[in-house]
Amino acid sequence: MYFSQVCTAYAGFRELKLKAQSENPSGSFKDNGMAAAVSHGLSLGCSVFACSSTGNTSASLAMYAAWTGSFSLVFAPASNISPAKISQSTAYGAQIIRFDGTYDDGVAFLETWGDNLGLYVCNSLNPYRIEGQKSIVYELAQQLQWKMPEWIAVPGGALSNVSALGKGLDDLWSLGMIDKLPRIALVQAEGASPFHRMVEHKGMTLVPEPNPVTRASAMNIGNPPSWRKALAALELTQGVTVAVSDEEIMLAKRVIDRSGIGCEPASAATLAGLKKLRANGTIDKEETAVAILTGHMLKDVAALEELYSEEITHMPGGELLSPEAVRIALNVFKSV
Repeated sequence: MYFSQVCTAYAGFRELKLKAQSENPSGSFKDNGMAAAVSHGLSLGCSVFACSSTGNTSASLAMYAAWTGSFSLVFAPASNISPAKISQSTAYGAQIIRFDGTYDDGVAFLETWGDNLGLYVCNSLNPYRIEGQKSIVYELAQQLQWKMPEWIAVPGGALSNVSALGKGLDDLWSLGMIDKLPRIALVQAEGASPFHRMVEHKGMTLVPEPNPVTRASAMNIGNPPSWRKALAALELTQGVTVAVSDEEIMLAKRVIDRSGIGCEPASAATLAGLKKLRANGTIDKEETAVAILTGHMLKDVAALEELYSEEITHMPGGELLSPEAVRIALNVFKSV
């Protein structure tokens, strides 16, 4: 758990802490749930594990499958996902099938054909994924010595994380292990926000977004499979939803990166969302919050290039280092 004065001031809070799930073995929050899912599959004698993924799920699945000597099969959209995540999955030994379509198309295929093809499916429809991901909020509570914040912010794509968060909070509150039940702030990207639209309009049935588009590729999901569980989590905690633009996400990412913590764009949606909720008065300035950072900054190297490539000083014409060159670089640094 990290405290960042810069992030706290940016969002306008009295106290804001960051829980970096990027410190998991594969670099994302998916490991908490995947450990449970793969363990269950192994107990059933399964040896082929599969998922549809925008990248983090596939990397986690491929890693755990490799640890156990099993085979992993990944269905990944041909566009709008991070190449770094696909390369990570391939490095762990996954067989990657790229296809024209979306994450949702891959999930639908696995729901229809998974059993017939002998695949143990590890997407968030698998209940053991949700059970494993509950451990995120258990860790959070323990790290805070069981004194919870008023708010917990989490990014929403497939909505498995917010579903697990709600279930974990219900466990802790029912057992009397925490001093209060925090409210959940579920943050989606504007280009992929069907759940936020449903909640905003007080609907009870999700209308899928057929062509989701956001720079935060981990949230580029138009038909989140866990939306019913996510809705239950919001009802339990009197939670809210908010949608933020790609520009707001990237600005927040820069703040988190500059804090020495770093994250991929989807993670930065939490800080962007909290800032927006403070600005519109949903959250009071005296309330405290924890933002869950779901993925490592190196999960999306292209985002780093977009944000920071112009801040690198290059010697013209391949010249050698000189004191003047250093002075120029320092002036650039001071102006950022």
